[in-house]
Amino acid sequence: MALIEDMLKGNALTGVAVGAAALFLGPTILPTIGRALRPVAKTVIKGGIVLYRETVAGIGELTTDLVAEAKSELEHNGHAGIEGPTVRAGAANRESSREKH
Repeated sequence: MALIEDMLKGNALTGVAVGAAALFLGPTILPTIGRALRPVAKTVIKGGIVLYRETVAGIGELTTDLVAEAKSELEHNGHAGIEGPTVRAGAANRESSREKH
């Protein structure tokens, strides 16, 4: 960090020299850095894929369990728990709207 601060304190010639060095050394240094970082990037991506798969599997298992519990409750209690109040509320709304007209 001190090296960069020292370069920024210099004059315009220092900035031009740093830019020229980056221009000439960039094509040789960047591919080397890219080759060195490629395995690291692949490892990070693989870790992300594994984490995604485990998360999706966990959500799928949770959803399957919830659906099984809901079906079991419907079979045990019958369908009146879900359809009964909905149908009655719909009929009451229709009757009250007829009375207004």
